[in-house]
Amino acid sequence: MAVVATAAQEIRVGERVVRVSSPDKPYFPQRGLTKLDVVRYFLAVGDGILRALRDRPTMLERWPRGVFEGARIATRQSNRGDAFYQKRLPAGAPDWVRTAHLTFPSGRTADEVAPGELAVVIWAVNLGTLRFHPWPVTAADTERPDQLRIDLDPLPGVDFAQVVPVALELRAVLAELGLVGYPKTTGGRGLHVYVSIEPRWGFGDCRRAVLALGRELARRLPHLVTTTWWREQRDRPVFVDYNQMSRDHTMASAYSIRPTPAALVSAPLDWTELEAARPEDFDVLTLPARFAGRGDPHAGLDGPRFSLEPLLELADRAGLAAPPER
Repeated sequence: MAVVATAAQEIRVGERVVRVSSPDKPYFPQRGLTKLDVVRYFLAVGDGILRALRDRPTMLERWPRGVFEGARIATRQSNRGDAFYQKRLPAGAPDWVRTAHLTFPSGRTADEVAPGELAVVIWAVNLGTLRFHPWPVTAADTERPDQLRIDLDPLPGVDFAQVVPVALELRAVLAELGLVGYPKTTGGRGLHVYVSIEPRWGFGDCRRAVLALGRELARRLPHLVTTTWWREQRDRPVFVDYNQMSRDHTMASAYSIRPTPAALVSAPLDWTELEAARPEDFDVLTLPARFAGRGDPHAGLDGPRFSLEPLLELADRAGLAAPPER
């Protein structure tokens, strides 16, 4: 029997009308979620996803066929896959999709999508985007980060519950230095913590600051934390990945959907929720109601921006040079 394509739908998003093609296409078949369900999810958390992406150069992780058993993403090693990363503005983009001009470590340049309104997010979702990977800079200044991002990365076999005490100790270290962090789940077993900073320092200083944080956490929690880069040499369960602050290294944004059958999402949290939270609590179906009821826990990232100087002083006291690019 021939499959009849579902008619496209037009959805008003602010001042724009965004066309959603094949709205009934299965995107997460094990959860019964269609492309239109994914669009509705991003609309429901619209203020949050736009806060995470606004004016930031953003790589799109596109899964145009949805997430199905055996699906895999194309990589540098193999360009064959069911999904792919898109750094440059896709062909045929509407003229209201703004971009940021970037220079990569290789010297190549690109104009990358820099969402300025929710309609751009929904346009990208129609292209199959499930995860958004924004840089920690804005289009106004792509050389100086305005966010410090700390990636608490568990080793294979390490549970989320073992990462939580590291995050809580990280909060204490930040507080001692006069800084405020905002945690989120990754959709997996890890945690990310963001700090708003003044855009006065380059990527090298930001990486050195995160390395100093990691070394301080390893000093306080020697049984839990490592900053050892080589995976085979790590002998503690949680790695503080300071290289996520390298130029052209990005992390999936808050509210992005992890491309696994469960459709879990990267969920911003209050610190008071952290000990009771579990990654599986937050998915495409549960997060809209949570967002409607309590808003965005990361709204504070729009507030005061902090100096990086306390962390650089910590790095100086520890004798840390900027780590080499990876």
